[in-house]
Amino acid sequence: MHLVCLDLEGVLVPEIWIGLAEKTGIESLRATTRDIPDYDRLMRQRLKELEKRGMGFEDLKSVAESLEPMEGAREFLDWLRDRFQVIILSDTFYQLAGALMRKLGWPTLFCNQLEIDQSGKISGYRLRQEHPKREAVKALKSLNYRVLAAGDSYNDLGMLAEADAGVLFRPPENVVRDAPDYVVTEDYAALSQALIAASKNL
Repeated sequence: MHLVCLDLEGVLVPEIWIGLAEKTGIESLRATTRDIPDYDRLMRQRLKELEKRGMGFEDLKSVAESLEPMEGAREFLDWLRDRFQVIILSDTFYQLAGALMRKLGWPTLFCNQLEIDQSGKISGYRLRQEHPKREAVKALKSLNYRVLAAGDSYNDLGMLAEADAGVLFRPPENVVRDAPDYVVTEDYAALSQALIAASKNL
């Protein structure tokens, strides 16, 4: 049986932190895992910026709730779920993802937890496990699934490498340069075709 694992931000919905950067004008918040491969470094940078600006969880949540899925994302996901089991593997946080999951038709989501104190300050974060995307794919393969995966950033490369087949979706040039072995797709039609083709070869 085949199962597809998808990244969330950059594949199905816009980047939440970029949305916050656009809302506040804080350019340093534009950095994502497309720019900084070290996720812990990236999150420490983000949380330090929020603390310096006196911003908290509600500021981030309001941006997440305002976002809409990327054009065609819901239709693509519905098409995909007619043909495969689908799991979203994301480095976002459950406290932010609810509104986005509702707009996508409540797909299954594996992600992480923010640590929020009583004042609403984000004091830290907890990964579901170390290398959560890669380890999720490894666990699914141990259940005798053939796993296809698609993502766009450095933090997706472990997932793609562990999967039986991996596809990049609208990646930046630096990710393509550093991971040249993957099929690159730029729209949902091409991604659909790449996943179907890969499934036939497994």
